[in-house]
Amino acid sequence: MPGNKGSAKEPAHIRYGLKIWYLFTYNLIQFCGYSWISTNITARFLTFGEDSLVDTYHSIGAVMCFCQLLSILELIHILTGIEQSLFLPRFLQVTERNIILFVVITSQEEMQSKHVVWALFSLWGTLDVMKYPYRMLSVIGTDLHILSWIHHRLWIPLFPSIVLTEVIAIYQSLPYFEALGTYSFLLPGPIAMPIHFPYVLQLYCVILVVGMFSICRQFYEELKQNTRRCTMKVKQN
Repeated sequence: MPGNKGSAKEPAHIRYGLKIWYLFTYNLIQFCGYSWISTNITARFLTFGEDSLVDTYHSIGAVMCFCQLLSILELIHILTGIEQSLFLPRFLQVTERNIILFVVITSQEEMQSKHVVWALFSLWGTLDVMKYPYRMLSVIGTDLHILSWIHHRLWIPLFPSIVLTEVIAIYQSLPYFEALGTYSFLLPGPIAMPIHFPYVLQLYCVILVVGMFSICRQFYEELKQNTRRCTMKVKQN
């Protein structure tokens, strides 16, 4: 009987180990991807100056698209219980980036050479190059005070800047969606109402701003929790 109890616990232990290994590997891949993006953006700007701003998408877009598509797994992690986090703020974060990247930038070739793409890639990369190593180390129970401090405060200047830059990208893309009629269509059936995609994008700008407050509220709660943990550690020492 004791042997049976031990064997029953073993699969749960193995599943937990596999979950830790999987989450660590996922965050490591994302960290490597965004490190490559940030390094290349910086190196290209130092080498070519303003000329590098024009072809940021053509030089780095493929890796950025890969990392953003991979981030959809984070929603599956939460839904399946692999990762413990609030779903709505993460959903807003993942969807807003994918909409901006694939709908606004990738679908309009004229947008790909805009300076706003360089700004977006730089801001996304700066935020995530700190976020993923923090999560990676948290998975294995390691807490680096400096990394934790930066991670829980970096969003304060960066996240509003990111949302503002995303709104600018949307407004710069509106003339191209107007001229080409991309994604605009007529509803079938007796309604036969036209859906003008530029209006949809303008409405989405409002959703971005509202969603920003929801995401920032979660970030602020995480900041308070981290501050309490650090205070308790200092008192114990």
